[in-house]
Amino acid sequence: MPVKQLREFLDRHGVRFVCLSHSQAFTAQEIAASAHIPGNELAKTVIAKVDGRIVMAVLPASYRLILDLLKEAAGAKRVMLASEQEFRHLFPGCEVGAMPPFGNLYGVDVYVSQSLAEDEEIAFNAGSHTELIRMSFRDYERLVDPKIVKLSSKDAVTV
Repeated sequence: MPVKQLREFLDRHGVRFVCLSHSQAFTAQEIAASAHIPGNELAKTVIAKVDGRIVMAVLPASYRLILDLLKEAAGAKRVMLASEQEFRHLFPGCEVGAMPPFGNLYGVDVYVSQSLAEDEEIAFNAGSHTELIRMSFRDYERLVDPKIVKLSSKDAVTV
């Protein structure tokens, strides 16, 4: 979903949001630094396979996904990270690695870290490596209806 379409979707649903442009960055930590947002306040989208189906795990940029926690939350037998080849076709118009955490718009289940749900706002890639959207977490939750679960721990922080 290109940035323009995402903005139109949010407008149609009466959501207040802010678009932030930043210099091109690819890792979640680089994006957070470029946009001057603390890594624990920027949401990153990690694509995984849960019992063979693609899902989104959304967690703070400074955290690392713990696959066993996702496995437990999903009640799955097998969980692994998905390769770009396995998911890139599911997100037309999005740059790989910059998919917004709106899996519901792509037919993909969304699991969100409970640590993000504790914040008033969520900021995330808007489909490109140069634009972010910041909005209230309450609006995000209302539109996406994600499963809010434990996906990481403070011990699994990336530096």
